[in-house]
Amino acid sequence: MSSGPHTAQVEGGPEPMQPLIDMHCHLDRMTNGEQVALEAGELSIGVLCTTVTPEDFESARARFAHLGNVRVAAGLHPWWVEDGPCGNERAKVAARAAAQSDYVGEIGLDFSRAHRNTANAQIEAFGRIIAACSDHQRAGRLLSIHAVQSVSAALDILECHEITRQSSCIFHWFSGTSDDFARLRHLGCYISVSERMLATKRGREYARQMPLERLLLETDAPAQLDSAHSAHLLCKSLDSTLSTLAELRSENKSELAARIAQTSSQLLDM
Repeated sequence: MSSGPHTAQVEGGPEPMQPLIDMHCHLDRMTNGEQVALEAGELSIGVLCTTVTPEDFESARARFAHLGNVRVAAGLHPWWVEDGPCGNERAKVAARAAAQSDYVGEIGLDFSRAHRNTANAQIEAFGRIIAACSDHQRAGRLLSIHAVQSVSAALDILECHEITRQSSCIFHWFSGTSDDFARLRHLGCYISVSERMLATKRGREYARQMPLERLLLETDAPAQLDSAHSAHLLCKSLDSTLSTLAELRSENKSELAARIAQTSSQLLDM
């Protein structure tokens, strides 16, 4: 991944002054994912492809292994966690994949109304994955974490296994309480910020307060899984997020972009 300025521009789109890296994107669940990845590479856009099931992870690794601008993470999204033997087996498979991977996600907890019925199974699955990562340490491992109405519980599990001491833990689209935010910062976690996070007052304030060295960009695209997308839309969303961040933090956009790109490149070894 080049650390120099963009040499390509999307017609009719923004012209970022630095490479852009999308730290949370469901590239594998875009119907035209390979095309998007190739176009993104031409635009110096890097992508962390977060998967939602172990099956998706295996498929995505095969699809994107040849692309230098894509990293694929082993995930089990809390929405895909189930109660019972089948759910338990999937969690075991996800934990084994995570233990052998440098990049892990999307994993986590979701205690919102639509998903709280599987809260116990989610805690079991997330705990199993974090324990596997703790037991099989890998230098430079990264975890992308989903936590909705459950940040305190997620942080409890991370602390229990002391995972933040050995891995880079990223809370994507963070929406916890101010106490959660303080605890997250104390543990040295990162947050990845999207346009949708910055559309809320709380999200903007967290993005303003987060130390720059712990701040990342994301799109969480596509908005609807298994739909088509484009590198142009990734570029536009990331650049819009950068513009808003620069305004919120009263920082120069180009300098902000360079610092975030540097941090992201180091995390993904690009």
